[in-house]
Amino acid sequence: MSRKWFSVAALIIAAIVLLSVSSCGDPQELVSISVAPGTETFGASNIPVNLDAGLTVQLRALGTYVHPPVTKDITNQVVWASNDTQMVTVNSTGLATATGGTCGATLISATVNTNADTSGLSASGAIVTGYMTANVVCFTGTTGGGGGGEPTITVSFAGAGTGVVTSTPAGLSCANTDVSCVASFPAGTPVTLTATPVGTSVFGGWTGGCTGGTCTIVLQDDTTATATFN
Repeated sequence: MSRKWFSVAALIIAAIVLLSVSSCGDPQELVSISVAPGTETFGASNIPVNLDAGLTVQLRALGTYVHPPVTKDITNQVVWASNDTQMVTVNSTGLATATGGTCGATLISATVNTNADTSGLSASGAIVTGYMTANVVCFTGTTGGGGGGEPTITVSFAGAGTGVVTSTPAGLSCANTDVSCVASFPAGTPVTLTATPVGTSVFGGWTGGCTGGTCTIVLQDDTTATATFN
C-alpha cells in the first residue's frame, strides 16, 4: 500500500515540475506599447507653418511585458508610422519631423506585428500598437517672433462654390470655409497658388493680386488675392 501511495506522490511531483519548467520556458509576452512623449506641439500661432519645417522630436516606444512583468525600450524594434505625412513624418528610429506643409493634429503609431519570439519580442495577439499625438499650430496671421518681417500672401474667397487653395512652395493651405488664410514667405520667393474646386463647384478665376486662371507671385510686399469658386 505504501508503495502505491509513493508512486502516486512521485507522479504528482513530476507533473508539478513539468508544469513549472514549461511555465518558466514561456517567452516574454508583449501586452502593450506606450509612446513618449504622449503629445508634442510644433510651432506657434505667430509663426507661418512653412517655417516649422525641420523641427524634430525623438520618440521612444516602451513595451510592457509579462512572464515576468517588465518594461523595455523597444524604440528601434517597432514599425513607426504617421497618419498625415504632409504634417509630420517619422523615420524608422522614431524621429518625428514637421514638414511645414499643413497644420493640425496627426497620430503617430508604434506597432509590433508578431506571434512568435523574434528579437526579444513576443505577443499573444497579431498586433500591438501604441500612439502619440503630434500637433502643428496653425498660423493666425499675426506676425512676430520668429515669423516677423517677411511679406505675406492673404487669400480671400468669392462665389457660392467651394474649393481649396494651396501654395508652392508649401506653407499655405486653406478651404473657403476657413476664417483666415495667410502665409508668409521670404522676400523674392516665387509663390504659385493653386485653386482646386470641390464637388460640383467650378473655379472662376483670380482677382486682386492675381488675375486670370493662374496665380504666380514673386513676393516682395504683402499681397492679397481672391479665388472665386462658382
